[in-house]
Amino acid sequence: MAGSDAPAFADAPTLSDDDAALVEDLLSGSHRALARVITKIENRTPGYRAIVSALHEHTGGADVIGITGSPGAGKSTLVDKLAAAYRDRGDTVGVIAVDPSSPYTGGAVLGDRIRMGSNVGDMDVFFRSMSARGQLGGLSTATADAVKALDAFGKDVVVLETVGAGQNEVDVVRTADTVAVLVQPGSGDDVQTLKAGILEIGDVFVVNKADMDGAQRTVAELEEMVHRREGGTTGRGAGHHGAASMASAGGDGSAAGHGDDGHHDGGNHGDGHHDSDHASGSGHGESDADADAHADADTHADADAHADADDSWTPDVLETVANSGEGVDALIEAFDAHAAYLRESGEIETTERRRYAEEIRTLVRADVGSLATAEIERHGGIDRLAERVRDRETDPYAVAEAIVGPIADCVDEAADGDRDD
Repeated sequence: MAGSDAPAFADAPTLSDDDAALVEDLLSGSHRALARVITKIENRTPGYRAIVSALHEHTGGADVIGITGSPGAGKSTLVDKLAAAYRDRGDTVGVIAVDPSSPYTGGAVLGDRIRMGSNVGDMDVFFRSMSARGQLGGLSTATADAVKALDAFGKDVVVLETVGAGQNEVDVVRTADTVAVLVQPGSGDDVQTLKAGILEIGDVFVVNKADMDGAQRTVAELEEMVHRREGGTTGRGAGHHGAASMASAGGDGSAAGHGDDGHHDGGNHGDGHHDSDHASGSGHGESDADADAHADADTHADADAHADADDSWTPDVLETVANSGEGVDALIEAFDAHAAYLRESGEIETTERRRYAEEIRTLVRADVGSLATAEIERHGGIDRLAERVRDRETDPYAVAEAIVGPIADCVDEAADGDRDD
């Protein structure tokens, strides 16, 4: 918790009467209000920040899943089948498909895609295309806010499908709890791209179109990459927290050998067992009972070592055929297993802190950038400043100081005021 000397924060933006009514309608389950809120968010309509602020306290109930991968991997078809499968088990679903931006309007180019046709008419599947707004990672700040709207509305699952922009898709991590990376068979270039960075963001890897030639080779390549990423463990062996191991871990999902609190004691159990083994095993002529005791101690030490290895998630590599729906149920089981791991390990708290930290940084950068842009205009505009630098009347550092100086002075004054209070 923040200390008593922590700086005070400004009150949340004030909602207009119309926006307050809109928020109330959204929280009451109006899909029309939800659509209007997301439109305001995407267009950055004045007052949208107050709406998102009002929704924040109602978030935290949805599982947010990111689906990413190269163009042609079948993301849209798979998302459609995922939504249908979630609906079959009674979950409500929100889908945000992040499309490339129009260079003229900033809006989504592909629109509400026809590949999402299986759930047409189902009011419990809310689908929305949104613009990536030129961001290489595909997900804009507006998308993160739209996820909050769907979460506050009460959707059980929110699925994000992103544009295929290669390794820059790391933006997905900042919005999603679980990230699935799709690869199509025989796509050696895609696997090389994964090696370049996108591997690190995947919680589940999916070889879609698994009925095509080369699927098994692609699966093997991905499993080898996961093996190297995990330092020697494999997706189906030691350290795996997939659907099967989560089920075998016990009713509460905790791994065998953990304490009642569900956490391993940093290897102390193993150290203790080994110390006692060395101390008593140095003598000769030990009894059978002693030998049995030592054997039991070694067994527990090994179990503790495996439990310690199981403290991290190792991604599954799964196969799907999105057109027919084959493998979709197993994929949802993997998503559920990862969500359970996040909750039971406490990793969800780390994930949320990382997400909010990045969101704060993004918002602060954007707002400070807007202030700096206004200050640049006050000094005659960027072209005039650049011309003065070219004419050697000034230099870039002096210009930057002139622009940032007034902003820094305001920050210092605010800090002094907080200290005086």
